[in-house]
Amino acid sequence: MKTYADINKRIESGKAVVLTADEIMDYVDKKGLDAAAREVDVVTTATFGPMCSSGCTLNFGHATPKIRMSEAWIEDVLVYTGLAAVDVYLGATQLRHADPANMYYPGEFRYGGGHVMEDLVAGKTLQLFALSYGTDEYPLREIRTYFTIHDLNQAIMVNPRNCYQNYNVAINDSDRRLYTYMGVLEPGRRNANYCSAGQLSPLLNDPLYETIGVGSSVWLAGAHGHVYAEGTQHAGGCARNEKDVPKGGAGTLALTGDMKRMRPDFVRGVSLRGYGVSLAVGVGVPVPILNAAILKRTCIRDSDILAPVVDYSRDYPQNTGKVICHVNYEQLRSGEIEVAGKKVQVGSLSSYKKAVEIAERLADEIRRGEFFVSEPIARLPADGALKPLTVRPKP
Repeated sequence: MKTYADINKRIESGKAVVLTADEIMDYVDKKGLDAAAREVDVVTTATFGPMCSSGCTLNFGHATPKIRMSEAWIEDVLVYTGLAAVDVYLGATQLRHADPANMYYPGEFRYGGGHVMEDLVAGKTLQLFALSYGTDEYPLREIRTYFTIHDLNQAIMVNPRNCYQNYNVAINDSDRRLYTYMGVLEPGRRNANYCSAGQLSPLLNDPLYETIGVGSSVWLAGAHGHVYAEGTQHAGGCARNEKDVPKGGAGTLALTGDMKRMRPDFVRGVSLRGYGVSLAVGVGVPVPILNAAILKRTCIRDSDILAPVVDYSRDYPQNTGKVICHVNYEQLRSGEIEVAGKKVQVGSLSSYKKAVEIAERLADEIRRGEFFVSEPIARLPADGALKPLTVRPKP
């Protein structure tokens, strides 16, 4: 039995034993669970893929004369100005002004909020245009200027929902091609897409939220960030298999970190034809090995993780809740699954290779004493279901 303090002392002394979630399974098979639990201090987990519920808060500082921004755009992408005078929030899925969207279906969505975030982290020069109604203390009514991330006082990534614990496999039962946030889906079940790092994914290695919670340290696109809340749509009470792994979406994390310390390779704008724009984010989360039970849960294999196959032509858009079947991640990563006796080609929107790289980077930082584990100040809810939006008449 170890404590967080015990593990951090070993990290500080350079003696911590750290393995990635990709490595730990064979290590436990070789050493045995109890012996490995005594030796191993941390298992690093990771994921990299589109996470639409992402964004950032930016502070520009005050111009001379001052302006209270009431409307503003960065590279013609609208930002939210309902904050203080020169604070704005940029959402990853915000479209560029005058983007035709799906007026000429399927739209291309070449540039949006996620791309602005990528360009910010890359240090590119961007245009700010802002308007104001003018006040006594903020008299300026219009400003146009150019800036980089280094000119900002703060650039803080604030992501309300990242790292879905599990997710759908999208398939198309209709007779026409679909353009979705899960990629292009061909008619007649000719292909399927998924988006998860499977056995490397953070919450699948801590399925009961024993070590990952509010206040947990995370590696967010290269910066040292933390979990600031349960993520939106967190629903820890979903059905689970005999290894406590959820058979649907279940848990999510709300994450934050300093964008000035992020690496461009792990913050990438995404254009999804016929759907919109998004942001691909790289996240690494350390799991402290406090006991053998926690270690055992990090030994989850792709073959143990079931994902629901859902029809995106009817059941997903109509919110029926119907699941065609479940398939495991070993099958998904093979590139082919079987649905109702038919073999279906599978693609992934997430990058397993990138996830492995992130897990290894995080492990190296811990071994060098540059990253420590932190005890959550609150656990994520292990119960609760996802509520629908109910359309009601005015009372």
